Amino acid sequence: MAAQLGSAERPLRVAVIGSGPAGFYAAESLLKRPNLTCSIDIFNRFPTPYGLVRDGVAPDHQSIKSVTRVFDKILENPQVRFFGNVTFGKDISHDEIKRYYDQIIYAVGAQTDRRMGIPGEDFLGSFPATAFVGWYNGHPDYRDLEFDLSCERVVVVGNGNVAMDVTRILAADPDELAKSDIADHALAALRKSKIREIMMLGRRGPAQSSFTNPELKEFGELAGVDVRVDPADLALDELSEQSLAENRVAAKNMETLREYALKTTFPAPRRIYMRFLYSPVEILGEDGKMTGVVIERNQLVPDGKGGLKAIGNGVKDRIRAGMILRSVGYKGQPLADVPFNEANATIANVAGRVVDPATQEPVAGEYVVGWIKRGPSGLIGNNKPDSIATADAMVEDISSVTPIDDENRDPAKISTLLAERGVVIVNSNDWKKLNEYELNMGKQQGRPRVKVTRVDEMLSIINK
Repeated sequence: MAAQLGSAERPLRVAVIGSGPAGFYAAESLLKRPNLTCSIDIFNRFPTPYGLVRDGVAPDHQSIKSVTRVFDKILENPQVRFFGNVTFGKDISHDEIKRYYDQIIYAVGAQTDRRMGIPGEDFLGSFPATAFVGWYNGHPDYRDLEFDLSCERVVVVGNGNVAMDVTRILAADPDELAKSDIADHALAALRKSKIREIMMLGRRGPAQSSFTNPELKEFGELAGVDVRVDPADLALDELSEQSLAENRVAAKNMETLREYALKTTFPAPRRIYMRFLYSPVEILGEDGKMTGVVIERNQLVPDGKGGLKAIGNGVKDRIRAGMILRSVGYKGQPLADVPFNEANATIANVAGRVVDPATQEPVAGEYVVGWIKRGPSGLIGNNKPDSIATADAMVEDISSVTPIDDENRDPAKISTLLAERGVVIVNSNDWKKLNEYELNMGKQQGRPRVKVTRVDEMLSIINK
């Protein structure tokens, strides 16, 4: 009689696709379960783990990145293996993962941006904020992009924390950024920047903004930067005023914005201009390159669901600008042979269990965590309870799992398969070597780390 699945004699074989916080929190939760023995393999497209903690968190927010200490301990667990530089759907297929693992967790995040859908959006100089974030963080997919920072004004569309991050990086003193782990190529470009004004556009009013108060206050602490807010933009309708009583974050934001609005002179060399109730309706350009933006004033009206929505009132204005960064939301991308919900750009699931979109029946042994589960909302910490909930479902389902064939249970099988295909696997020790290299380079320059931003360079360092 075969040993029980999840026992020491027959460990539960789990594959985690993606190595961001959500995936690590799910792995941690499974490892902490009493009376459960599991063997967890974490796959990632790049040699570097940690997802948006490495590639998305702003370089001047180093304290947030300290969460990787928890993830480091998970990688050191003998029950966990890291398979970096392995791409799901290319180096290994969905069917092959199913062959070698009892359960699969998809933790791939929301990898692309939403478009504004306005004329001129494809002019040179118009970018998703995700690309700019990836560029200054040294993400291999974006490190070779070129941003023209020779213009005097940049428009940032959005009022979330990502919009705040890109605005702050554009406005910050490069000497201050040089103390962070910002990518070297980005630092060099920002040192030559001619940008003097970053204009943030919020589609709705200040009471509906989704940034946090610490991020808003950081604007006022930037050396050589003034923050401008038009007092007229802070006039609230009745429903917005009422909403402040129920939303402490929004109420605190309004206090800070009103403090900024009291300023009437702006002597600093750089300026952040926050405007509310405006939407871009067209990007202007010449010879394929953007030259400005047409914006329209909005008004808030009831949305029929107890909230407010913004609609244009026909009053338009033209703004000269050399670059526009849109931060209007992320969205997930489908994975090969994995059910996908096109309506909300997530992997089709019910409470973390992957389901067939047509029947809503669970797909045996497949689960999802993080933004690709619930949509792009919440901060890093929000992933933990979300991942624990999915791990609960996985444990609950173990008794009904059809185990993989015993001949495929040997963990060495997957390594052999990938090696036979010529895939250069980056394991935990390899990552540790690359990590130490980056930290040592940073130490020499008085910085947290100096990132290696090309995959071939990463592999070269690992193989020295």
